[in-house]
Amino acid sequence: MLDAQATSALTRRLLKLGISAAGEMLSAGPGDDGLMSSELYLAVRGGRKEEAMALLLQQYSGAHAADEISGIHQVSPERNNVLHLAADQGHDELIRELYTSFGDKTLLSSPNSALDTPLHCAARAGHEMAVSLLIQLAMDSGDQSILCCKNEAGDTALHLAARLGHGAAVEAMVSAAPGLASEVNTAGLSPLYLAVMSKSAPAVRAITTRCSHASAAGPSSQNALHAAVFQGSEMVSLLLDWKASGPSLASKADGTGSTPLHFASSDGDRSIVGAILRVAPHAVRMRDSAGLSALHVAAGMGHAHVAEALMEACPDATELRDDRGGTFLHAAARGGHSRVVSLAMKKPTLRSLLNTHDGDGNTPLHLAVAACAPSVVEALMWRGELCADVMNNEGHTPLDLAARSTSFFSMLALVVTLATFGAQSRPQRRDHVEQWRGRDIAQGIEKMSDSLAVVGVLIATVTFTAANNVPGSYEQADGTAPDKRVFKGMAVLQEKILFQFFLILDSFALVTSVLAVILLVFGKASRSAGSWKSFAAALHCIWVSLVSMFIAFYAALAAVTSTEALYRIIYHVIYIGFALLYGTVVTLIVPVSTCTLWKALWCTVLKGRHNVLGRRLKQQYPVARAYAPHLILFMATNYVAIAGFVAVSILSEQAAREARHPGAPAPAPSSVLLP
Repeated sequence: MLDAQATSALTRRLLKLGISAAGEMLSAGPGDDGLMSSELYLAVRGGRKEEAMALLLQQYSGAHAADEISGIHQVSPERNNVLHLAADQGHDELIRELYTSFGDKTLLSSPNSALDTPLHCAARAGHEMAVSLLIQLAMDSGDQSILCCKNEAGDTALHLAARLGHGAAVEAMVSAAPGLASEVNTAGLSPLYLAVMSKSAPAVRAITTRCSHASAAGPSSQNALHAAVFQGSEMVSLLLDWKASGPSLASKADGTGSTPLHFASSDGDRSIVGAILRVAPHAVRMRDSAGLSALHVAAGMGHAHVAEALMEACPDATELRDDRGGTFLHAAARGGHSRVVSLAMKKPTLRSLLNTHDGDGNTPLHLAVAACAPSVVEALMWRGELCADVMNNEGHTPLDLAARSTSFFSMLALVVTLATFGAQSRPQRRDHVEQWRGRDIAQGIEKMSDSLAVVGVLIATVTFTAANNVPGSYEQADGTAPDKRVFKGMAVLQEKILFQFFLILDSFALVTSVLAVILLVFGKASRSAGSWKSFAAALHCIWVSLVSMFIAFYAALAAVTSTEALYRIIYHVIYIGFALLYGTVVTLIVPVSTCTLWKALWCTVLKGRHNVLGRRLKQQYPVARAYAPHLILFMATNYVAIAGFVAVSILSEQAAREARHPGAPAPAPSSVLLP
């Protein structure tokens, strides 16, 4: 309670601060039901110290004896008193003035509707000076329990500052009360875990430096190091260098049995993995609730560099098996990660894992085929130590599992690769073998037929129009030369060989495009099991018509162009366009590596029809058997196209030189721009 002497002192203080308008504020009384007046609320939030103090004096002067200090205890709708409002905005001078003038200790510990004290508000906002002042006032009052007050979520002020990464505020609190760092909130989260999640290195450094008994607890039995592996190497180093508990954090598992090393291995940062291994190399052998070691996790995620580091730190970790009996090589094959598989095959001591069975009898090759990972299958098949005909517990070889693929290109890559290296299916009667009918090929043919037919009609239209609007236009008069008559309506360039090339190529493009349309319509109408054959033939025709149109266009431009620089520019533009088109198509239709492709061509063509790819796959995978011959035809078509392109280039260069220098000798072939 303020006596008359205190009231007089408060009035003198206000006058000393220069409040001349205090008398005008006397009409503004306190709000109803203990609520703070709007004038006072705005003055405190805005940090207007003189105005706020004048309003509080006015409210005290008009208060009844039984409620003399009601002004200082008035609250906002969320039950924030004047210290809550000042602390939230960081007005430390106003906080000091309010506390010094009224000296009410209960203001420091008074909670709002969320059970936040003024210290909570200052810590949440990250106002270092306000936090330091409130801590000092609490300690001067002799009630340090104010620092440990928790809100409705069980958070202390340190939790709030750490969660939002306010390093300076965290430093101020742990310096005054190191024991705060051992508190956990209702969710079981420690300030250290929250500081790590906020990515605030100063906050983490403050806790680990000043608090020897700080808790590192996180959700689901995680610790702060579990979270730190995703925040960067600096955060991990701060925790591992923590003398009190740093090294032990690396060996602690969460609710699923996962250690921080499991987390780091899944993320793929080798520097973080290396830092953990330096303090806890034995963590490599620790397995989670599914029996997976950190090496399994790294292999399953495809982090080859991390897997290599783990194997170097603990070579015997390669023997570890999960609950399904799988090694790390099984995990890599199941995930389709060829780099990890290649890494294992480079080590002679690990090659025995190539034919290792898991609990279901599957080898890594089985799992790679089941995962539709052609790159892993190729990496495994190129090793001579691998046995590709092993059956699993269901009696299936890897080639049998390829039939389960519903994707055309996945099936094609898997079957071609396996059969090229001599893989076999399980022994069974040939009349019981069912032909592969993937959903993709049937639906894809039906969807693409209409689009390709439209393309074929467009090509036919363009080539037909080009034949009737020839380059160089037509002759408009009769008898232009005494030894040869050129009739009206005849093409002006009919005697030039480039023009004749244009006519041949244009006609070829027209014929092949029309043939493609007929094949597509026939194949779609038949809806038979062999409709893919007409579709494949139509694709060849479409490609030939496109290439012919390319070269015909170039021949037409070369026939009407006499400038060498211009024709060279046209040459490069068309050649680059053709190269890009060819590269795109090859990428789409060749799902295997170059080495495997040439081996497949050798087995299909040069070894005769009594080979694995021809004899054993003819019934079950007819599309795969026809893959190599169609690819050879496609490549031959492009070689012919390149030859035609070079021929037109040579003729066009000769024509350009003759136009500039009549009677000059022909250039040497070496001067021609070859693709």
